Amino acid sequence: MRPQDVVILLKIIAKGSQSWQLSELSSSLKISISEISESLNRSQFAKLIDYKKKKVNRQNLLEFLEHGVSYVFPQQPGSLVRGALTAHSHPFMKVNFISEMNYVWPDNEGKEMGLMIEPFYPKQVDAIKDDEMFYKLLALVDVIRVGKVREIKFAIGELKKMILNES
Repeated sequence: MRPQDVVILLKIIAKGSQSWQLSELSSSLKISISEISESLNRSQFAKLIDYKKKKVNRQNLLEFLEHGVSYVFPQQPGSLVRGALTAHSHPFMKVNFISEMNYVWPDNEGKEMGLMIEPFYPKQVDAIKDDEMFYKLLALVDVIRVGKVREIKFAIGELKKMILNES
């Protein structure tokens, strides 16, 4: 697996019941069509997407996010930078958790200062700008990567609701 594999699967989840094409994913994620195709092949091999590479195996993805993502793609907050809020600093999480220091994905156009969390791929900040659900999914996954136990439990609960369509 590569980091962008998680991003691509979460983008498909964020699309809900809308149909999608490789070219559309490529355009919205700023990832080449060939990289998306290779990613879907890896995800199929890992049983995270079906044989036709159209339907995410949601339960498998959730299990991977809950139990594997922090080991496969670990993160430590870095230096103070300007960027887009993530993890417990995402507006959705801020309603439930208070923190003195923000976590951000680096972005020169960002309005917030915080400790840097490396995004899954370089163009991630551009890709979240027109898709709130996708942004929220990625930020919740970052909670699993860098959060404390209580934050992680909350994020997993929210991911279950969003990925498995549970209320």
